[in-house]
Amino acid sequence: MSNEIVKYDPELNTIPLRKFTPVEMNLFFSIVSRMRDKGDETVRFSFDQLKELSAYKPTANNRFIDDIESTYQKILGLRFGRRSKDGLHREFFVMFTEFEINGHADDPYVDIKIYPKAIKLLNELESWVRYALSEFRDLKSSYAKTMFRLLKQFRTTGYAYFSVADFNELLDVPKSYKSSNINQSVLKPIKEELTPLFRGLTVRKKYGKGRGKPVIGYSFTWKSEKKNANDFSQGQFQDERQKLFNIQHNGELTEQEKWRAIDKVKGLTLGSTEKQALAVKQAEHDKKIRDQARKEALAELRKGLGNNA
Repeated sequence: MSNEIVKYDPELNTIPLRKFTPVEMNLFFSIVSRMRDKGDETVRFSFDQLKELSAYKPTANNRFIDDIESTYQKILGLRFGRRSKDGLHREFFVMFTEFEINGHADDPYVDIKIYPKAIKLLNELESWVRYALSEFRDLKSSYAKTMFRLLKQFRTTGYAYFSVADFNELLDVPKSYKSSNINQSVLKPIKEELTPLFRGLTVRKKYGKGRGKPVIGYSFTWKSEKKNANDFSQGQFQDERQKLFNIQHNGELTEQEKWRAIDKVKGLTLGSTEKQALAVKQAEHDKKIRDQARKEALAELRKGLGNNA
C-alpha cells in the first residue's frame, strides 16, 4: 500500500491534534485515507487492513484495540464547527459518530461512520490537502508529522508562515517550553525528518521589536511542487535516493543533523552514519600522516645520498 493517498479539506489542518501520539496519528489518517468519497456509509476496516495501512508494529489484538480506542477518544475531542459573521449562530460537531470495534469476529474489524455535517471534510472536495500516507506514517516525531501536513497544504507555493501563537497551537507545543526546548524538541526533528521530503527546506525565525527581540513567527520555504505532481512512490530505491540527495544538498543542516537525517532515512541506529563518517575522516587523516612521513623519509634519503656523492 505504498501508493495510498490521504486527501481532505484544508479545514482539517486547522484542528490541533492535541495529545495524539505518532501511533494514534497514523491510525487516524489511515482511516481518513479510506473514508474519502464514501459519503455517510459505514466503512469497515479489518484489523489486518488497518494495521497494514498504519504500519502498526505490535501484533497483539488487545493492544491494538486499546490503541484504536484511545485514538477514537482523542478524535472525540476534535471540535469542528461554524459560526456566522455576527457570532449569533454557532454550531459544533465531531467527525465520526459511529465507531464500533469487534475483536470477537472471525475476522476482527472496526466499523466507522462519518457525521453528516463532517462529510464535506472528505467528500466532493473543492480544495484539498494531499500527500502519501507512507511518507506521513514513516515520520517518527509528532511535530514532524504535523508540520508535514501543514506544509503539504502549500505544496505548490513552497512557502508557509506561522505566527508563534498558531505554531504553538497547531503543533500542541507545551506552554512550559522555552526557546531552547522548541529548538531542540520541535524544530530539530522537523528539520531532520522533513528535509528528505522537501527539497531545499529552510526554517527561519521572525523576530519582533522591543526588548530581547522575541520570536513572533516561523517561515518555511522549499522547492515548490508542480500542480500535476503525484505522490506515488517511485520504488524504495529511487525514493531513498531522492531523500538522500535532498539531505546532502541542503545548506541549512549542520553536518551532525545531516548524519542523523540519513540514519532516519536508512532506518539505522542514530549515530551510525556519524560513526562511519568519522571513521572515514580518521582513515584519511592517518593516510595523510603516513604519506607525509614517507615523503619526509624519502627527502632525507635523497639528501643523504646527495651528501655521499
